[in-house]
Amino acid sequence: MDFEIKTRCRDTGARTGRLKTAHGTIQTPIFMPVGTLGTVKSLSPEDLKSCGAQIILGNTYHLYLRPGCDVIDLFAGLHGFIHWDRPILTDSGGFQVFSLAKLSKISEEGYSFQSHIDGSKHLLSPEKSVAVQFCLNSDIIMCLDQCIRYPSERNKTRKAMELTSRWAKRCKNAWTEGREGATSDGQQKPNALFGIVQGGMFNDLRTESVESLTGIGFDGYAIGGLSVGEPKALMMEVAAHTLPLLPEDRPRYVMGVGTPEDLVDLVELGADMFDCVMPTRNARNGQLFTDSGTLNIANARYRDDTGPIQEGCACYTCRHYSRAYLRHLYKARELLVYRLHTLHNIHYYLDLMDRMRRAVAENRFDAFKREFYALRG
Repeated sequence: MDFEIKTRCRDTGARTGRLKTAHGTIQTPIFMPVGTLGTVKSLSPEDLKSCGAQIILGNTYHLYLRPGCDVIDLFAGLHGFIHWDRPILTDSGGFQVFSLAKLSKISEEGYSFQSHIDGSKHLLSPEKSVAVQFCLNSDIIMCLDQCIRYPSERNKTRKAMELTSRWAKRCKNAWTEGREGATSDGQQKPNALFGIVQGGMFNDLRTESVESLTGIGFDGYAIGGLSVGEPKALMMEVAAHTLPLLPEDRPRYVMGVGTPEDLVDLVELGADMFDCVMPTRNARNGQLFTDSGTLNIANARYRDDTGPIQEGCACYTCRHYSRAYLRHLYKARELLVYRLHTLHNIHYYLDLMDRMRRAVAENRFDAFKREFYALRG
């Protein structure tokens, strides 16, 4: 993986970059739609490309349990299995064990858990997480980390951060060994590995985590453990402390975030990559993103509204369908509405990132941010 910073905004930390992977080049800052089970819910790969998606996410925990690596190996990885020829990032599965698995237990060895699907017993160790992600042939592999609840007391947070660092070292060793297997052209496997910064809401623990991970050395660095229920101001305080500590010449990924406002504020602080289920989940619940805020399509005011979700939006939904029709579909629970809503929300997020990239390149991010918030009242 090769990362190059293209432009920096003079008065903010915002920057644009070019991230080259085996399955294509990603322009940053970028939002990555979440395809947990090998699909972004209700959308085809062609739909995603029409929205401007450059990279999507898959999930190690879910794909390991079903369909399993024996099936995915038949397709030489997740790209062939899901008919997606652009980059894929896979998360390590740690959060899903933490939140979904039955009777999960954490130890130095890893996560012991029972599948939420059939109750079968498994161990997800750092080595196992990396091995599964090699099977998926992810362009970007994430280290296994320990998830921590908010709020958590300092000693528990420190222990989780230190375990995450020890696991990161084991992930790096497993990744190094896995890459030594030659590909058909004699080159090392091209999968990149990102470390995950933990430390809860304690800035000094975040600093220690960064120092530990950069001492190991990774292709990129993610900030985990944000947007887990903490107040928005606290999230931004921790992000503002942590982002400048990360290596300047590596991509910076803020995991699981967030609202359009979050993306704008974090790009200003120097973040390069984001993911969140919000645009797809909210779409299924009738919540549609616009420059003036979130629109609830179930509202009676849209019953006879002949306009699109957002005037001037170039997405497929806004070019062809009215708010009145979308409300009718939503109230009737017609399946088409989930695709049309998701098309709009994913397009909105990716278009927002494109507008931010242009604003940074033209050194007018401050003006862009003022205009963005002015439209939202």
